Amino acid sequence: MIRSPERIAAADVLRGFALLGILLVNMRYFSSPALYDDGAKGSAFDRGVAAVVDVLFEASAYPLFAFLFGFSAVMMFRRLSSRGERPIPILLRRFLFLLGIGLVHAFGLWFGDILIPYAMTGGIMLFFFAAPPRWWRTAAAAFFFLFHGFMVLLLTLDVLAGGMETAGGHETAAAAAVRHYRNGAFCDVFWQRWSDWMYINGDGGLLLTVLTVLPFCLLGGYAAYERWLEADRHPPAKLRRLMGWALCFGLALKTIPYWAAANDLTVYIQDSFGGAALAVFYASAAVFVCGKPSWRRVWRWWQDVGKMSLTHYLAQSLVCTSLFYGYGLGWYGRTSAWQETMLAFALYAVEVWVSRHWLTRFCYGPIEWLWRWGTYGARPPFRRRPGQ
Repeated sequence: MIRSPERIAAADVLRGFALLGILLVNMRYFSSPALYDDGAKGSAFDRGVAAVVDVLFEASAYPLFAFLFGFSAVMMFRRLSSRGERPIPILLRRFLFLLGIGLVHAFGLWFGDILIPYAMTGGIMLFFFAAPPRWWRTAAAAFFFLFHGFMVLLLTLDVLAGGMETAGGHETAAAAAVRHYRNGAFCDVFWQRWSDWMYINGDGGLLLTVLTVLPFCLLGGYAAYERWLEADRHPPAKLRRLMGWALCFGLALKTIPYWAAANDLTVYIQDSFGGAALAVFYASAAVFVCGKPSWRRVWRWWQDVGKMSLTHYLAQSLVCTSLFYGYGLGWYGRTSAWQETMLAFALYAVEVWVSRHWLTRFCYGPIEWLWRWGTYGARPPFRRRPGQ
């Protein structure tokens, strides 16, 4: 049996919102060699737009997806166990199928893939499903604070030793990216994509990414056990207090490089701790708004996008690389920050419209449908029946 259970609205709303944040952050990497040269350029308005995206979404969107990845895995484990099925083999197939999608995405579309680390993290999570919920919470806190505390210590020592500059400024690598992505043939783009992926993930980079997302996945699993995303579980006043504290704390940390010295240490604190705090704000806000039935017309649009988040994530890479790479329109390196931001909002608006109309005819997004098929080994229904 592969019937879809009743979904938790806040989880899908949060996915839909996180998808917008991911797109806004990724747009500059789609459109320019920001991987090698991330200095703010252009007019004061462009720098202001880039700063807003940096503060509100950089390192705050991916923790939400990681949290929801762990949340969904535990929900699926509990659902399968209640039906008397063996959940571990099914979850293993789910993670392996996601790994395959990630490999195709990383080397066929865009180097900035996050699905491969998620699939690898899922493999680690398999060892936790037999543990009590408190282990998930304890492991999440331990991994987060030990890993990031160690990194802060190393960066502090580096700053004290005189390493005050942020990473970047690889002019030769940036020029090669512009040349290959803007004017190269598909083969040139492929090898540049491979080079960029290795730059991020080689020499232990992939392991660091897994260790970065693992605490959020484990926390999401604990949230599933404790039913954190169910709107009726929390008094509105409590949610408002949490939102207020998380927003203030998050913004204070996210703006550190703008009012203090901008170096590797402050940027790391901005992303690792400030990004996590803002993610708490966004998650609590999603639960809060989903507890307002009168707001349903508003959050329903986010919910529909969230139900197709994997399809839209891959579609964003397909559309953006087609716009910016040489085998498409060749806009790479030719757009400004505000143009990229407006393009991101326009693309997201199309995704909202598509989601609303798609889900009136079909049960799942096309990639979600394939993923479900690969997970269960049986073809799920695709078209909605009349009256369904």
